[in-house]
Amino acid sequence: MRSLLWLAMLAAAVAAGCGDDAAPSAPTSPSTPAQPAQPAGCARTSVGLTPLSDLGTGIYKGQTGGLYPNGSIVRPGPHESEGLSRARAIVPMDRDGRSDPNGRYVLASLGMSNTTQEFSTFKPLADADAARDSHLVVVDGAQGGQTAMLWSSPGCACWATLDARLAGAGVTAAQVSVIWMKHADAGPTGGFPSHAQTLQNELASILSILSGKFPNLRLVYLSSRIYAGYATSTLNPEPYAYESGFAVKWLIEGQINGAAGLAYTSGGMSGGIPWIAWGPYLWADGMTPRRDGLTWACSDLSASDGTHPSTTGQRKVADMLLTFFQTDSTARAWYLAR
Repeated sequence: MRSLLWLAMLAAAVAAGCGDDAAPSAPTSPSTPAQPAQPAGCARTSVGLTPLSDLGTGIYKGQTGGLYPNGSIVRPGPHESEGLSRARAIVPMDRDGRSDPNGRYVLASLGMSNTTQEFSTFKPLADADAARDSHLVVVDGAQGGQTAMLWSSPGCACWATLDARLAGAGVTAAQVSVIWMKHADAGPTGGFPSHAQTLQNELASILSILSGKFPNLRLVYLSSRIYAGYATSTLNPEPYAYESGFAVKWLIEGQINGAAGLAYTSGGMSGGIPWIAWGPYLWADGMTPRRDGLTWACSDLSASDGTHPSTTGQRKVADMLLTFFQTDSTARAWYLAR
């Protein structure tokens, strides 16, 4: 009788806890309590990571924080001076790239879907900005589905699309002077730092292609991903979005430190790549405020995947871009009316 009673109790428990959508639970014991489920989607308002701009000399998985060497968020003096020199050398040009007071010069974007969504929101803000130099033409060259891996190949159709967009804006490759680029790879795998090193190498290849295509390109600003803790797909979730910041950081530090293939020649255009630096750093730990107050609410990301910016997220990045170009020492030299 006792055994029959035990079987009846077991059957009742199974019937109560194992519906069509239920998954079997792992066995537990009093000494090993079940772990609470990690929040997902909009409930994941933080991943507990420190933005690089706030991390300073702190360490993440063996790597120092900051945007520039030694945990700093400020460009080193010599790199700043070189950037200013190149910025002040940007002038209106004719279609062949010759100086022309009646000519134009171009700021273009490069990257994937997030980048084009954000930059296409920035463009009308810049076009309507009374403080912007009237010779400046803003062109969105970023394209949906075009990952860093694709852009890193000279044969990518994305380059032809970029050329077509420049032509549609009435400008030429010879008039491109500045680029903002924000890249990522779809479905990254592997541990840190390997996937970030792969992205770093792809960014270096893209910069090399840029130098060959745009003879008067002087400045390239880079940004990394926004918060992806709300992601509901494997497109580019955390911690990959956060760790992509190290790919940008290492690349810029490589140029500052004179790494092979990344160094420039002081006082003139480099033989390899143009001068590079951080654009706005966009990552914050969800609803945990960064030192400057930046947060990312779930409503700032797309309801469909939690990865692409929503309308409010796009405007948030666009506003950060506008502020950067209006106030950064090397950017305002060519962005603002002279």
